[in-house]
This record gives sequence, C-alpha cells and structure tokens, in this order.
Amino acid sequence: MRLKITTRDAATGPVLEISGGLDYDNAPRLQQLIATVALRPGQRLVLDLGGMEFCDSSGISSLIAAHNHARAARADIALAAVPASTLRTLRIVGLDQIFAIYPDSDAVPPSGNGGGG
Repeated sequence: MRLKITTRDAATGPVLEISGGLDYDNAPRLQQLIATVALRPGQRLVLDLGGMEFCDSSGISSLIAAHNHARAARADIALAAVPASTLRTLRIVGLDQIFAIYPDSDAVPPSGNGGGG
C-alpha cells in the first residue's frame, strides 16, 4: 500500500497529512521524516490521518515515535481525523490517553489548550 506524506506549516506548528497505508513497509519512512521535523518548545505537531487507509502495529509504533519526538522538543502532539479502525486500536491499547485527538486538523487548538500529549 502506498504512503503519501504532505507537510505544511500552521500557526500551531507543523502538520503532517498522512494518506495511504501506514504499515511495516512504510512506517520507517514516516519515522525518518518525523526525526527531521524541527519543533520548538510550545509548538504542536499535528498528524492528520484523514487519508490513512490502513495502520498496523508498525504504524502505531511510528505514531509513538512522533509522540516521543515532540516530547523531547518540549512540544505537544495531536492526531486529527483518525479513522475509526485506528481510533479503536488506540483506545484498546490506551494510546488515546497520551494523544490529543481531534475530528480534523482545523479543530486543533494551540498548544496547551487541548489536553493529551
């Protein structure tokens, strides 16, 4: 399954729009990209998953890597437009408790106002 990642800047910080499959074959690509995303303290990294078609355990691991990258930079992280199947997995394993989750990237408030992370 093909993975497409589009990066854009928002007032709150960088937004990564993820489309396609986030699986064993593609998750390392996301992790490598996240490692290069410059974050300043107080910013919020947003992963917009609205176009994501599939996410396996490797994909979940890459989301955790993004969380760790944000925390190391003293920044926040939010997930937006999480597909129902992935949201269910996040809830089962308790990751909905560490990620702030929003219906879409436009709904993500500035860092410090939205819980999670």
